[in-house]
Amino acid sequence: MIEAVIFDVDGTLVDSVDLHAHAWQDALRDFGHEIDYAEVRGQIGKGGDQLMPVFLDAEELEEKGKALSEHRARIMQERYMPRIRPFPAVRDLFLRIRQDGTRIALASSAKGDELGVYKKLANIEDLVDAETSSDDAERSKPFPDIFQAALSALGGLDPSRAVVVGDTPYDAEAAGKAGLRTIGVLCGGFPEADLRRAGCVAVYADPAALLAGYEASPLARVPAIG
Repeated sequence: MIEAVIFDVDGTLVDSVDLHAHAWQDALRDFGHEIDYAEVRGQIGKGGDQLMPVFLDAEELEEKGKALSEHRARIMQERYMPRIRPFPAVRDLFLRIRQDGTRIALASSAKGDELGVYKKLANIEDLVDAETSSDDAERSKPFPDIFQAALSALGGLDPSRAVVVGDTPYDAEAAGKAGLRTIGVLCGGFPEADLRRAGCVAVYADPAALLAGYEASPLARVPAIG
């Protein structure tokens, strides 16, 4: 039986992917890079350490990467954070998981302060047993570091005893590298085919749909692998 569910946050629990894309597009423009919105949005789900090299060469990344990342954070905080809303039924889904005695962890590419805002918005602060952010990992998704940190925060839980819920192929790729299965959700905007190609074992429209189909989902009474 599974003992923990590890949730991504942006695009999975809160409706923030478009806003993050706009923040990165704004920041890149301010640093002289006019990037098409769709190109930027396709990279959301990665942390800044993996996103910036897509658009900056090595020399510019070395010279301006830190300043660009900090500028993006300010733009997100000032322009876009007030517009983020939770997806429906997030708290109800968490309560249903806890009803089974299953622990809940968050594993996000967001910064720690942003993660705190998201927990409050989704009204789940009292339902989270462990959390990790980009502050806890050397490399962000699609590297497995954040999920490995989450397993450690859950007391060194064996990955066969946990399931990830995420909205991007980067979640599924990172989870797979950590030995974890992933349930995909479509509310972050990535196509179902991309999620399944990246390794998702099941796909739902959003947290409300996962809750509605809970009893038949991989969250319900899943035997451990092996």
